[in-house]
Amino acid sequence: MHLSTFLALGALVCGIETALTEPIDRHAIVSRYNPTRNASSTTTPMQVGNGNFAFGADVTGLQTFEPFAIMSSWGWKNDTLPPGRTWEDVANYRGESWDFHGRPMEIMYGGDPLIQQWLISNPNRVNLGRVGLLFFDARGQVVNVTENDLVDKQQKLDLWTGALTSQFVYDGQNVTVTTTSAQSSSAVGIAVHSSLLLSGRLGLFLDFPWNDGKYFSAPFVGSFDAPANHTTNLTTGQQLGHNIQAEVSHTLDSSTFITSVGGDKFSITRDSPDAHRYSVKPQAHFSSFSLSVSYSESTARTKSLPAPSAIAAESSQAWTDYWTRSGFVDVLTGSSDSRAEELQRRIVLSRYLMRVNEAGNNPPQESGLTNNGWYGKFHMEMVFWHMAHWQLWNNWDLVSGAGDSYQHFLSSSIERAQVQQNFSIGARWSKMTDPSGRSAPGEINELLIWQQPHPLIFAEYEYRSTRSRETLERWKDIVNETANWMAVFAWYNQSTGYYDIGPPMYVVAENTQPNITRNPSFELAYWKYGLGLAQTWLHRLDLEAPDIWQDVKENLAPLPIENGLYAVYEGIEPDFWTNPTYINDHPALVGLHGWLPPVPGVNLTIAKATADKAYVTWNITNLWGWDFPMLAMSAARNGETDQAVDFLLHPLFKFDDVGMPTGGVRVPTPYFPGSGALLYAVAMMARGWDGSTSSAPGFPNKGWNVRVEGINMAL
Repeated sequence: MHLSTFLALGALVCGIETALTEPIDRHAIVSRYNPTRNASSTTTPMQVGNGNFAFGADVTGLQTFEPFAIMSSWGWKNDTLPPGRTWEDVANYRGESWDFHGRPMEIMYGGDPLIQQWLISNPNRVNLGRVGLLFFDARGQVVNVTENDLVDKQQKLDLWTGALTSQFVYDGQNVTVTTTSAQSSSAVGIAVHSSLLLSGRLGLFLDFPWNDGKYFSAPFVGSFDAPANHTTNLTTGQQLGHNIQAEVSHTLDSSTFITSVGGDKFSITRDSPDAHRYSVKPQAHFSSFSLSVSYSESTARTKSLPAPSAIAAESSQAWTDYWTRSGFVDVLTGSSDSRAEELQRRIVLSRYLMRVNEAGNNPPQESGLTNNGWYGKFHMEMVFWHMAHWQLWNNWDLVSGAGDSYQHFLSSSIERAQVQQNFSIGARWSKMTDPSGRSAPGEINELLIWQQPHPLIFAEYEYRSTRSRETLERWKDIVNETANWMAVFAWYNQSTGYYDIGPPMYVVAENTQPNITRNPSFELAYWKYGLGLAQTWLHRLDLEAPDIWQDVKENLAPLPIENGLYAVYEGIEPDFWTNPTYINDHPALVGLHGWLPPVPGVNLTIAKATADKAYVTWNITNLWGWDFPMLAMSAARNGETDQAVDFLLHPLFKFDDVGMPTGGVRVPTPYFPGSGALLYAVAMMARGWDGSTSSAPGFPNKGWNVRVEGINMAL
């Protein structure tokens, strides 16, 4: 079957009235939003990448004037230990013991403050280097050029092929730089065209920064002004590997990273023994010069370097496949609502940037591979917003990292639950972690719980797609241990006859007192829903679910109600809606019916009234990016479709000229959970959810023509 016919049939299956001969013109819509710039941004780069590797560029297509990062999913380092501390101190670190209803529960928080902070900060993610243009005068001397010395600057990113083309005029001569990223390795291809090359007046430089565990490192990562803290060494010769002419080894503390360079013939020299900057000069005087630059760990050194042309071809093929072989939503064609243009732009650019930054082998950090937030670590409570959209958009090759990570983290999560925290069964998923699965110390890190049911959602979506025994077996242990811990974390309250959740715990918004937080509304609903999914999973395998799952699910405490509306948690002050503490962060109450489907025990009338109250009461100026799509999902399920679109385009929910979601008042830009949540909400609103019957049920009937291809229905 021809692809266009398949996609058109997919559109019909989605309930969208589309003729078989009129599939969505994906290329036209994607290309409409190719980002362009005529000056460097000082906050966000243009990017090329593949999900495990990303290269951020200024207006020259490289990092000539702005030191945007080259980052990877694998590039991590440990800082040196604090003075007077040893690795034995790290291994023996213990936190505090908290009471959990009559028995001790140890959390990784407290103890030696120096070791605690080191464990929070390490490992941290590394900026692998910098590549920029180098300008020479007629005598071959380096010229200090600024961006103001360039005229007629034009930069364009071709989203369909992943090629970034930058053009400008310097000293009366045209210069064109094309930058592409390999898709199966951590390499970038650079092609420079200019008559300046004929006279030896143009080259490239490589530079390497010092990296350490700073809380935030944005918009730039690392320092180029601390050369004594690290070392680099240059090696040249054909013995290095296929197509590799030079290697620079970069050692930071105990970690070493390798930069391999090849392509057209060149000479490379170190600028100064006291610096970590190297000059690359083309040996032949032609009007074009191409280079491949690859990055790797010293333990997995690159053995063969693809040619720049091969990198460009691989980029084009991979990106074309991405745009044509997965889901697509067209809200632009045939729509008269003036909001459609900006929403389509956000959709297309978010699809591009999420694949560049958040389609790797590990869960992403909040800023993807653009800069460093929270030491470059990832937050497992945010994995839903980072990655669940891949499942609705049929990018199963890109979401596999979620299942693999849960499998990888299973043993450490079992140890956390059963050894460290003294629970009898189950796995407790961490909040803030790194590729090892170790939890970063912190009171919130240890006491947050809403990340716990997430793997049940990932598993359910995968099974809905495959309906296979293989999927059931792959997720079986994860589902079982996830639900086991959910069941034993709920404790039986003799005085009420219900199972309670907490204390101690933190709610989604992280703004309540953990020692008094009991039975929060959202977590109760998510617990009940998750236990039901786990039961169904075992039944599909013809296995009996543990009785405790059913007992807890059926006898969880009812959602707390104050003045006819759902409350953040049981026992909160009745007028909490007027207390800035409780209406100043994630409005998880709106997720009771929106993010979550109907859950037994959740009164949808009360849930809608609660959401309506939140819409007008919450301090919306202090929300995070993903809160706005969550509000949109609530409005959509409640039939307030115009409001749903408004939330996706709220003035405080901003995306810059290249599609980077701004961090707002909370964190540096970009904050990619906003992008993932936008894509999840759009897919849900356009394709629908279980029980919805109309076409594009989350969009208004008037002014919108929404077409869908290859999008999966939301729960």
